[in-house]
Amino acid sequence: MVVSKVFIDTFGCTFNQADSQIMAGNLVENDFEIVNSIDDADVAIINTCYVKQPTESKVTNRIQKLRDQFPELKIIVSGCMVEIDPKKLDKIAPETSWIGPHQLNKTTNVVKTTLNGEISRECGFSKDTKVGVPKIRFDELIHIIQICEGCLGACSYCCTRFARGKLNSYPISEIKKEAKEALLDGCVEIQLTAQDTAAFGKDTNEKLSDLIKEIANLSKDPDIKNDFRIRVGMMHPNNIGDDLEDLIKAFKQPNVYKFIHIPIQSGSDSVLYDMKRGHTLKDYMKIVNRFKSEIPDITIATDIIVGYPTENDLDFKKTADLLKDLKPGLIHISKYRHREGAPSSVLDEIPHEVMKKRSKYLTEIKSEITQDENKELLGSVQKVLVVEKGSKGGFIAKTDSYIPVVVEDVVIGTFVDVKITEVTSTYLKGILT
Repeated sequence: MVVSKVFIDTFGCTFNQADSQIMAGNLVENDFEIVNSIDDADVAIINTCYVKQPTESKVTNRIQKLRDQFPELKIIVSGCMVEIDPKKLDKIAPETSWIGPHQLNKTTNVVKTTLNGEISRECGFSKDTKVGVPKIRFDELIHIIQICEGCLGACSYCCTRFARGKLNSYPISEIKKEAKEALLDGCVEIQLTAQDTAAFGKDTNEKLSDLIKEIANLSKDPDIKNDFRIRVGMMHPNNIGDDLEDLIKAFKQPNVYKFIHIPIQSGSDSVLYDMKRGHTLKDYMKIVNRFKSEIPDITIATDIIVGYPTENDLDFKKTADLLKDLKPGLIHISKYRHREGAPSSVLDEIPHEVMKKRSKYLTEIKSEITQDENKELLGSVQKVLVVEKGSKGGFIAKTDSYIPVVVEDVVIGTFVDVKITEVTSTYLKGILT
């Protein structure tokens, strides 16, 4: 029997990576082969992200380039673009098949139909679970679990919610079962991902703090011999609510990374209101300061949107002042661009030169903050988990605060003690002790 070969090209977030792993699992269960090179493939699945304009450009360029370079190759488009911008997708690649992000269980059917020379398009929403289904792990030591899909927000600049829909949380018992199976399979890191992990359980009367504790407690299971770490994905401050104190307790567990990703987007209450974020600067700082007071070595990651259409010079100054005061260990800076269907797209964008200047200024602040924060670790000994090979040699390990450390002569998947010998604004360097 001739086995058809499928190449999956993934753009975007951890959640999208997990979607690709589900599609791969569905295909392997049905006797397809997943290949690492498009040159070997009969079919290519392009799993799209549409959260930012630069990513949209990368995705559309990739699809068009593949059509030109591989005219005989069958192409299937999956991911957020399918639901957010089907008109554009149909215009740039009218002959492609589609798999919507809620239709992953139909991947094999779409691939078979496409190989037969027909166009198959599976779109629309469903409440199908993404936990406990077959997956092909792309990193054998890191397991991604989608704990819920969709969100409760109405952010004015966001188009992702049109693709992911309303909140659909999966049961703690099923998530814990998948985590245990991954640990028994030798994984050393469990990544809990969602559009908003803080929204988990708001529709099912369960709590994120309970979920984290349940998975952390797997370390006490006699069947699990390996040490491991848990990374919790992005939390919208508006949904942490009355779970704050229990979340802090959950993050204090020794095998949970001391790392929280809580986007603020702007330091101006006026802009936050226009963005329909649902929280104030005071609300945000209350959460972050509680975490920092209880877990002093915690890494705070945040997101900033520069140049929202109603952002004036004073609003921008408030954002810059916030970063100087908060000193986040990780800052994602994005220049505002209109997104398909997002309510803010009816507003006039501010001049791009102004946006560029503001972004440059924040990037300079970001570098100063992270360099200063990392300097405090110089000479310290850190227990780190080695997670991958470095792109420029050596290996990348993560401290308990999720700070990357470059180290030599180690084995991926092991915990080692390293002395920090050098610091930069983005990573540390260390030697084995």
